[in-house]
Amino acid sequence: MRRPFFLALIFLSLAILLSVAIGSVFISPAELWQIASGWARGAALPDPLQTFAFIILAIRLPRTALIALTGAALGGSGAAYQGLFRNPLADPYLIGVASGAGLGAVIAMSVRWPYSFWGLMAIPLAAFVTALLTVFLVYWLARVGGSVPTTNLILAGVAVGAFATALTSFLMLRSQGELRRALAWLLGGGSQTGWVPVLTMLPYLLIGVGVLLFSGHALNLLQFGDEQAQQLGLPVTRAKTVILVAASLTTAAAVAFSGIIGFIGLIVPHVMRMWWGGDYRRLIPLSILGGAASLLVADVLARVVLSPQELPVGILTALAGAPFFLWVLRRAKNQGFW
Repeated sequence: MRRPFFLALIFLSLAILLSVAIGSVFISPAELWQIASGWARGAALPDPLQTFAFIILAIRLPRTALIALTGAALGGSGAAYQGLFRNPLADPYLIGVASGAGLGAVIAMSVRWPYSFWGLMAIPLAAFVTALLTVFLVYWLARVGGSVPTTNLILAGVAVGAFATALTSFLMLRSQGELRRALAWLLGGGSQTGWVPVLTMLPYLLIGVGVLLFSGHALNLLQFGDEQAQQLGLPVTRAKTVILVAASLTTAAAVAFSGIIGFIGLIVPHVMRMWWGGDYRRLIPLSILGGAASLLVADVLARVVLSPQELPVGILTALAGAPFFLWVLRRAKNQGFW
């Protein structure tokens, strides 16, 4: 039982180490150890290490924290959406929730809130509202009787996501200055600097992820269908609403500060399910850890593939995720859903 969590934590630790060490200035593991041990002893660092310490504290660690939290949010919400809809293709990106959250974030940016904690708090709040509206709209459009067929879910998600993306592009083209630079933000990545975005994102993320971590039992029961879950003592309507709101909140928090990053919420839960089974009490936390580690690795690759130029991490996740999506679609067609 503990082995998958131990392995996931090791993978996440290595990803964090890579993210802190690799960039325009490479910091070797020996230098990282010297800096960490100097901090632990409270000793003064020599001049070259002082520069590296500033880079780590002011640039690398905030970016690493933001990317890890984003990956955790997308991995956890992707697993929750898949369990909630009982559909292997229900991903925040594919069903349009990420695009809806992006629209809300851009609307909030157009108000020109000050770059402060309280000013930035409005961005994920607006993203959450539009993400929630999007997921309800997609679910309503896709539902046929008491079920949500995969084809309907994908088509509704693509249509609503495309509409939200079009509105987002329109707002950007009509705007001046800051919103034009948001085009790079929408491609995904740690474009925002400093600790303020991380601290602003945390309250939303802690609430959403915290609820999802306690939703594993409810998601397990929902796999039997609404009627049987109700007979087993689960208040189905309330449980679905709570999970839907929590998953949308985590998605909105991720999109608000890191842009639209696709397929992490699809790939990570599938890999974890194939390796460690479909028990959502274990799948949700593993998807959170795996999402954080996977997006950190993708972010490191985005820094070095075209170095010194940096790619938006959303491009890399899309390049890896699109073939994976086609494989999952073919597998679901041949084998049926769990």
